Amino acid sequence: MSRHPSPLSRRAFGGVVGASAATAAIGLPAAEAEARAPVREKPFEAAPHRRAKRPNILFILGDDLGWADLSSYGSPHIKTPNLDRLARQGVRFTDAYSGSATCSPTRFSLYTGRFPGRTKGGLAEPIADKSVGLEPTHPTLASLLRDAGYATALIGKWHCGYLPDYSPTKSGWDEFFGNFGGALEYYSKLGLGGEYDLYAGDVREGDAEYKDLRYYTRILTERASEYVRRDHGDRPWLLNLNFTTPHWPWIADGDEEESAEIVRRIKAGQKGALWHQDGGSVEKYTEMVQDLDRSVGEVLRALKKSGQERDTLVFFASDNGGERFSYNWPLSGNKSSLQEGGIRVPTIVRWPARLDGGQVSHEPVYTPDWTATLLEIAGARPHAAYPLDGTSLAPYLLKGARVPERELFWRVRGERALRRGNWKYYRGKGGTDQLFDLAADRREQADRAAAEPELLAELRASWERTDKGLLPYPARDGGS
Repeated sequence: MSRHPSPLSRRAFGGVVGASAATAAIGLPAAEAEARAPVREKPFEAAPHRRAKRPNILFILGDDLGWADLSSYGSPHIKTPNLDRLARQGVRFTDAYSGSATCSPTRFSLYTGRFPGRTKGGLAEPIADKSVGLEPTHPTLASLLRDAGYATALIGKWHCGYLPDYSPTKSGWDEFFGNFGGALEYYSKLGLGGEYDLYAGDVREGDAEYKDLRYYTRILTERASEYVRRDHGDRPWLLNLNFTTPHWPWIADGDEEESAEIVRRIKAGQKGALWHQDGGSVEKYTEMVQDLDRSVGEVLRALKKSGQERDTLVFFASDNGGERFSYNWPLSGNKSSLQEGGIRVPTIVRWPARLDGGQVSHEPVYTPDWTATLLEIAGARPHAAYPLDGTSLAPYLLKGARVPERELFWRVRGERALRRGNWKYYRGKGGTDQLFDLAADRREQADRAAAEPELLAELRASWERTDKGLLPYPARDGGS
């Protein structure tokens, strides 16, 4: 079990956030002052004496949010009081990772609890056409929880396959409201191919398209707030709330003129118009992240007013590392890379009935672990024919057990990575094997390969053993 110092120790955190927050809180309303108060973190410690019923699960994903884009993770210019409050009330993970470096494969790893390379759809990085998706026959977090008595819903970005063959309601979610593709223009809801991409349901007919030309984050926030306020009877529920914020195009609430220009380009047939390569800025990105924070806060307030806060496990993370305008310091790399900046993500877990607040965990964990964890907490069993690749953290979180010694494995086209304890084996697109001690070198600048040749060889061999059990990339895509 890793015990290296936190990237944001209690002292460092107070220096980055605490002093300015305490100053800013003077004269503010009580709720806002509390939100900006310094986080007094303590090392994680379970509370095994507590008992609780099966929780509701609110699983929130940001899209392309960088590891340090939250003020509670050290951002010097982005203010996220609602997510900082969530961290104060729960557990903040410093060494948490996404299942992959891009959208679709990470979502595959969450929904299946397995490496993306176990399935054909998971090889797409990310899915860009209708040829592949999450097969409806494959068990998912949602289908397994539904079988265990949960109500299930997905609101927001799906990006695991297109109609008519793939959709959330074919893979275990009772309800779906959102978009199928990897990105959409926030007002018009036009996707990468210029198609309209907002649906309530999964049938591609006129009445399945949901016409609402308001800012997308507002719509998702309203829908999620309604869902958590709804009377679900005696059934616990799973809500996957997948925001597209702060994914490109970089358009904030109120930017109708910028939206109209992008829509004009899309309708004129300009390829790549949605990528917004000539737009955005650090300031615009900051505005979008802070809007995401406000939106999460609104959903959490709805949850509290519903009386379900104590018995709801809230999880917040990003689907992969940040992109052009993200603040990832001190990590190297960003989205699409297996360097730390491409896969290490902010991760917060809160469950008032079972977890004490204000805690920090330095355990290396990643997306498929959370699938295994939630299934165990909810009393659901994985399907024997589809064994999980993640490790349940329930014994660690709820009973204080040690996390078993294991390895975290990643593979994307042209890159490979494996973490064991504090050591990380990495091969980038240049083809050179590298070795980093992440406890001493989070920025991955001090290559220890020459100093530790036996360890390097051992980790490389371990990565290659796991790789042999996965589907190969199609020949046209290149290998690992």
